[in-house]
Amino acid sequence: MTIHHASAGLSAKSDPGVWFDTAAEDAATLGPLLERVAGPPFSAILLYPNNAEQIDQTAPGRLRRVLQVDSVADLANAAETARLSASGQPSWIVASRSAEVLEEASAHQFERCLRAEVANAGELRDAIALGRRYPWLLLQLKDVTNIPLELAIATLQGTSTRLVRIISDPLDVDGAVLSLGVMESGPDCLMFSPRTTGALDAFLERLESLRLDKLPLSTGTVLRTSPVGMGHRSCVDLVTIFDKNEGMLVGSTSHGGLLCCPEVFPMPYMDLRPFRVNAGAVHSYVYGPGGRTNYLSELRAGTPAMVVGIDGTTRTSRVGRVKTEIRPLRLIEVGFKEDVVLNLFLQDDWHVRIYSDRGQPICLSDLKAGDRILGHLGKAGRHVGLRIDETIVER
Repeated sequence: MTIHHASAGLSAKSDPGVWFDTAAEDAATLGPLLERVAGPPFSAILLYPNNAEQIDQTAPGRLRRVLQVDSVADLANAAETARLSASGQPSWIVASRSAEVLEEASAHQFERCLRAEVANAGELRDAIALGRRYPWLLLQLKDVTNIPLELAIATLQGTSTRLVRIISDPLDVDGAVLSLGVMESGPDCLMFSPRTTGALDAFLERLESLRLDKLPLSTGTVLRTSPVGMGHRSCVDLVTIFDKNEGMLVGSTSHGGLLCCPEVFPMPYMDLRPFRVNAGAVHSYVYGPGGRTNYLSELRAGTPAMVVGIDGTTRTSRVGRVKTEIRPLRLIEVGFKEDVVLNLFLQDDWHVRIYSDRGQPICLSDLKAGDRILGHLGKAGRHVGLRIDETIVER
C-alpha cells in the first residue's frame, strides 16, 4: 500500500495562490496590510466598484485584479477601470453571482468567475454545475464541515475550472490552513483576508512550516559500530504514516544526522507500526521544520516534526507520542567526504533499521564498517535548537 502525503505539506501542484478581499474598504483603511500581501502566497486582490480605481493605483502590480460586479450596468465602468489600470496586466477577472453579468463580461474581454454562497446540498450542486462553465468558481460555504469542499474538489478534478474557497472569518487561520489540505490537493486557491498583522503573521508562519523543501542528503561510510551497554532510547510516533522511502534525521551532534527508518518494513514476531521511528538515545538531536532541532527528550505530543524522503524531500507532521525506555544501545560512526564524522546511538536490535545510500533498509545487526548510508550534513553550532554562528567543537 502506498500512502500519499500531499495533505501534510504544500506540494503536488504549485503552491496554491491566496486571494485577498478588500471588502470595499479604501486603501487608507487597509493601510500596511496591502504592502504585506504583496508577495507569495498572495496572488490576487478582490476589488469593488467603489474602491477599484484607488486601490489599483497602490496595490502591487504582481497581484491579479479580481473585480466584484453585481450588475450589467457596472460592467462598462469596470472595463474602463481595467483599461486604465496601473497593474500592467492585460486582463482582469470579473467575479459575480449573476450569470447574466458573466455572459456580458466576456464581451468586455474579462476572465470570468462565478461567486456562489452554499448552504445546502442543492445549492452546492447548482453552484458546481454553473461554475463549470467558467474559468473560476469562488465558493463560500455556510457550514464548518469540509464535506462540501471535498465534493467540489472531486467534481471539478479534470475540468478547466479552478476552485477558490472563501474563508469568511479573517481570524480563522486554522481553517484557512486546513482547507489547503482537503482531499490532499486542496482547492486551487484560497481567499483569506486577515485584518490584523497578528493574524496575517500567524497565517504566513503556518504556511511556511508546511512548505515542502528539499534537504541535501549525502552518502557516508560506516567507520565502526559497537555495543555500548544500556541507555534510555526514545521511539517517536507521529500522527501520520510514513512511506517506505521516508524517515527522520537523527544525530548526536549539530554537524548533521543519519536517516533512520520507520517501522514500515515487515519483521518477524512484530506487527508494523508505520507511524514510528525508533530514533535512538535521548540526548540525540532530531531535525524539525524551519531549520530547528530538538533533543529527543524534549519532544512532546504536538511538537512539529520533519519527515525526510530518501530524495531529500521533506514534509511536516506532528508528534503524537514519545516512548522512552531503557534498552541496549549501539554506537554507529559514519564518515563523510567533507571530513565530517557523525555518530548516532540506536537501540541494539535487528528490527532497528537505517537507510542505505540506495534507499534500502539495513538492519542494525547487519550494519558493518564499509556500508554506505544516507545522512545530512549541517553547520555546527546550535542554541535552544537554532543554528548560530560560533566556535564549537562536538565529539
